[in-house]
Amino acid sequence: MKFAIAQINCTLGCLSSNAAKILEAAERAHAQGASLLLTPELSLCGYPPEDLLLRDGFYAACDDELQQLACAAPAGMTLVVGHPHQVDGLRFNAASVLRDGAIITTYHKHELPNHSVFDELRYFTPGDQPCVFEHEGVRIGINICADIWEAGAAQAARGAGAEVLLVLNASPYHLDKQLARHAVIRERTHENGIPVLYANLLGGQDELVFDGASFVMDAHGKLTHQFAAFEEVLGLVEFEHGQPKSGELQPPLDTEASVYRALCLGVRDYILKNRFPGVLLGLSGGIDSALTLAVAVDALGADKVRAVMMPSPYTAQISLDDAREMAQILGVRYDELDIQPTLAAFEQTLAPLFIGRAADTTEENLQARIRGTLLMALSNKTGSLVLVTSNKSEMTVGYSTLYGDMAGGFAVLKDVSKTLVYRLSNYRNSLGYAIPERIITRPPSAELRPDQTDQDSLPSYDDLDGIMACYVERNLSIPEIVARGYAEADVRRVVKLVRINEYKRRQSPVGVRITDRSFGKDWRYPITARYQDDF
Repeated sequence: MKFAIAQINCTLGCLSSNAAKILEAAERAHAQGASLLLTPELSLCGYPPEDLLLRDGFYAACDDELQQLACAAPAGMTLVVGHPHQVDGLRFNAASVLRDGAIITTYHKHELPNHSVFDELRYFTPGDQPCVFEHEGVRIGINICADIWEAGAAQAARGAGAEVLLVLNASPYHLDKQLARHAVIRERTHENGIPVLYANLLGGQDELVFDGASFVMDAHGKLTHQFAAFEEVLGLVEFEHGQPKSGELQPPLDTEASVYRALCLGVRDYILKNRFPGVLLGLSGGIDSALTLAVAVDALGADKVRAVMMPSPYTAQISLDDAREMAQILGVRYDELDIQPTLAAFEQTLAPLFIGRAADTTEENLQARIRGTLLMALSNKTGSLVLVTSNKSEMTVGYSTLYGDMAGGFAVLKDVSKTLVYRLSNYRNSLGYAIPERIITRPPSAELRPDQTDQDSLPSYDDLDGIMACYVERNLSIPEIVARGYAEADVRRVVKLVRINEYKRRQSPVGVRITDRSFGKDWRYPITARYQDDF
């Protein structure tokens, strides 16, 4: 007996294209001797469809496409396909078994997650029945994603006679997620004594990235197959005496490699699936824009990327030199637009209204907003999307300018801390020289006033990122963070900045999620609130 796992990159709402991918995988698997194809969760429509799931027409269109897929599948081939399903006014996250032109059974997901980035209780009704079907004399059970994180659904399948468990997943990537998946599946195999095939979705969908990394465990919790992450895979799994034989075992990726590939996949799919002709960004000579440029080129190719350097009176010559060098290394179109005349015109226009007021961040923000305006003008004229280069550390404390360096359509580093930016930059250079070494080693600066460095206004990035991880990602209290060795004054300062800058984050563009707590769907703090953390 040979099964196949279709780890495919689906485009949300493009039903015919997704069905064609499933059919093509089924035909390839059939040609290689497989008799069953397992697809990811909601593979027919893509995940997460969000409020499309409130429209009756969406279910009708999915039903039509599912019927056509059943008729087109190779004779004798069994397909397990994820799709939304509406029955008597109730809506379900479902998986159907297709064979010889018919839908022979349908399973409804039991556990509907309503946490982090998930909101399935808004759309679906939970199922409560197991689904077990016979295939080549073997009884096969089905679970869908969150079902497997609880014991009940898997036990119900085993109780109904399942000898093998198929799990359809749309499990988004974040750091160390694969370790958690392995641990959960190993626990289920130990409880139920049956092998598990875990098929995971691939691709970028707005802020989410699905890494694939599908795998198989035998009845004893031994990993028999580990397929590649961040690429489409047709994984073949042979069985002998009811157990999967050992097969492909891809080595795990380290942190920098997995995050970098997640960023590239997120950028590539956001741009291509939304049909933008390319991207452009402000290249400052600093590390954030340098890493963003490297990701963009690796994701899209140099011909789809444009870099614009916009020097002000405070831009150092080395910033110009480094920006020019990097653009040349990567082979992207590079332009320089001097903003000094525009800045002077703004200052002259505002001078009568600023009489008696000293220069402050207002003048600094003018520079950032001029740059944002120029980039958006180029975007409007060319159709290319502006990539925002701000990182998570800056987003945490508001060290960014609304309608300035926050202007754009996609924030590549939105969930990447400053210290991780440095690690990723060194990682990228280990693959081939792309980022001039001086960009990595010089002190970071916004270059909006003479001799400015980021540490003039912020704690060290090591401390800032540590406090951010504790407060934002782990929900620790101020006393708990101080107990970890951080200076109380720094903790108070960072927490205050987190609180007062929510209005900025709410206006920031979507960006790739790489931690389990990003400033996106899983961060829902009020802008207007009087509550203050315990100081």
